[in-house]
Amino acid sequence: MSTFHRSGDSYLATFSADEVRVLRRVADEIVALLTDSFDHGDPVVGRLFPDVYPDDPQDSAEYRRYTEGDLKTAKIDQAGAILAALPPRGGGTVRLDAEEAETWLRAINDVRLAMAVRLEITAGTDIEEELGQAVSADPASSRVFQLSVYAYLGYLQESLLQALIGHPANARWSEE
Repeated sequence: MSTFHRSGDSYLATFSADEVRVLRRVADEIVALLTDSFDHGDPVVGRLFPDVYPDDPQDSAEYRRYTEGDLKTAKIDQAGAILAALPPRGGGTVRLDAEEAETWLRAINDVRLAMAVRLEITAGTDIEEELGQAVSADPASSRVFQLSVYAYLGYLQESLLQALIGHPANARWSEE
């Protein structure tokens, strides 16, 4: 699995062709969710656009009316930033500046929030245990794949965050 590391003012990771396919797929799905199939009744949309005033639906609706368009556009752009930075074919290296890296963090977070809703993952869910149970039940199931992608995205997000904050275990300083 790829990890991000810092090189000068850039954050780099080399992705396999499979990793690129997964990242393209999840970014495309977020874009589709926020455009073609945007539905306030969808629990994923509710998680990505939570009520600011949960005890006052009228104030929440008013707030949403003024902010939702910009927030939706920002989330689409963030997913688009992943798509734009990925190698066009197969695997390859992604180089991000600090602003792009932060955009990737937000986009990956949106994907993980969406997946958590669909997979019924909560703060108390042990992903390794959940994945182990899914593998035991049916190693070829779509749930195994989805949990694996969720775990991978968490790993990737953590590696990018660690590179950004300069965590000594992950930051490799070099001049290119």
